Amino acid sequence: MNTTVLLFLGLYFLAMLAVGVVSMRRGGASSMEGYYLGGRNVGPLVTALTMQSTSMSGYMFLGAGSLGYTQGYYGFWYAGGDIGGGVVNLSVLGRRMRKLSQIMGALTSIEYLEKRYPSKWVRLIAAGLSVFLLGAYVLAQFIAGGKGLELVTGLSYELSLAIAIAVILGYTLMGGYGAVAYTDVVQSFIMVVGIVWILVATLNEVGGLTAANQALAELDPTLLSIWGRDLVYENQWGIVLGALLIFSIGYMGWPHVVTRHMAMRNPFHARRAGVYSTLWNLVFVSSPYILGTLAILVLPNLEDPEQAIFLLAHNLLPAAVVGIVMAAIMAAIMSTADSILLQTGSIAARDLYERFINPNMKEKQMVRVSQLIVLILGVVCGVVALFEPPGVFAIVVFTTSVLGSAFLPSYVAAVWWRKANTPGALTSMIVGSLTAFFWQYLSLDAVSGVHPMLAGVGLSSVAMVVASLLTQASHPVPEHIVFAMEETAELRPLPRSLKSQQAFEMAHEALVLKSQPQSGRVRYE
Repeated sequence: MNTTVLLFLGLYFLAMLAVGVVSMRRGGASSMEGYYLGGRNVGPLVTALTMQSTSMSGYMFLGAGSLGYTQGYYGFWYAGGDIGGGVVNLSVLGRRMRKLSQIMGALTSIEYLEKRYPSKWVRLIAAGLSVFLLGAYVLAQFIAGGKGLELVTGLSYELSLAIAIAVILGYTLMGGYGAVAYTDVVQSFIMVVGIVWILVATLNEVGGLTAANQALAELDPTLLSIWGRDLVYENQWGIVLGALLIFSIGYMGWPHVVTRHMAMRNPFHARRAGVYSTLWNLVFVSSPYILGTLAILVLPNLEDPEQAIFLLAHNLLPAAVVGIVMAAIMAAIMSTADSILLQTGSIAARDLYERFINPNMKEKQMVRVSQLIVLILGVVCGVVALFEPPGVFAIVVFTTSVLGSAFLPSYVAAVWWRKANTPGALTSMIVGSLTAFFWQYLSLDAVSGVHPMLAGVGLSSVAMVVASLLTQASHPVPEHIVFAMEETAELRPLPRSLKSQQAFEMAHEALVLKSQPQSGRVRYE
């Protein structure tokens, strides 16, 4: 056990907890809007960095490294999509989703879907899917955190896992979205410093990229191909296109990521946030895939490819630097785990418990229920992680494919297509989630040559269009929603008269939705 590494990690964990304390004192947990969205007061730089660090997760240090180690430069299909994912997400959804969510008074991404597609079934199905899938995603982050701390510190896996979970739960429970967002900013900078540091050390070890490529060519020239080891993916464009899309357009279907749009201080911050996110991605995204590939030369007999980047740091860097790099790895893990924990707890509390069981709760009571669910979820996932289920890469690809397939068409159509209606959204979510799930469960990608993400998003998009058009007469989009969409399309700040001032209690929302005829207009003033 290296005391220097432990010292750096201890200081890092204390810093994250300190941010949680500050956010709590600033009222981050005193109201629902403050706890769920940081009071809608997050600037463009913080929006960009919390979005990107949340999107990256422990996958980048375990899954991406593992993919590079096993398939060589094939991983750049995933990296290519990932680099542009932030700006695509912010350009397509950012400004419009920020305005529409405020007009409708939505606090969670699932509540937003119900208010855009008025039906309790939209909320029930979307919330159920989200809680299950995001819970699995949290599990992947906990496994990554436990493995990383165990390897570098020498502590047992069980103790390493407990430390990681305790820190993440600590600041998430104290400060809510504000703590999550501002710790993500710190973590995003640490991630860049850490990954660049280990990349430089690894390149120095192998004699530079050119020498490394020559050595890889001698071992197996197919490792240098974008088609994978032994050219296993050559001309399989259905697989390749899915790999490119999963981290580019896929973000637009992830509830814990699109919430970032809703929390922006100003709808027009989306443009600047897109620039910041792209600059950050250009530095960070490709490095883990390169490191995994270079690890073939440095660690030729590695039993667990997901340990590649951890072992590179451990073997090539001084103890003090290993502490910094390990903090970067934990930053990637924690920045995603905290966001997903908060989002899953918020969805379970507000979109399931409050919406369907106890709609008369007060704000402070609702926040406490959310915190309790976050705590329970963290403990449950921690217990399951003790048994080390499937690899991080497998879990992340599965959950993100199903999430993107289920929700991407509904989120995009919500702000861009006025004919998108409730039957369309319900059909799209059901078709998309089932397609992506069974495509992976039955290994249809190997048979068809089509990636689960591509199949799921394709069929869910078709379902959205067909079902919406066939039901226009029976389920027209309510006039108040069309009116709100027209306002979101305007290149101007949201008029004060349209800023939602309605109470956030579910009882009030239920009365509003029940009392309004589909042709009526709701007044948000």
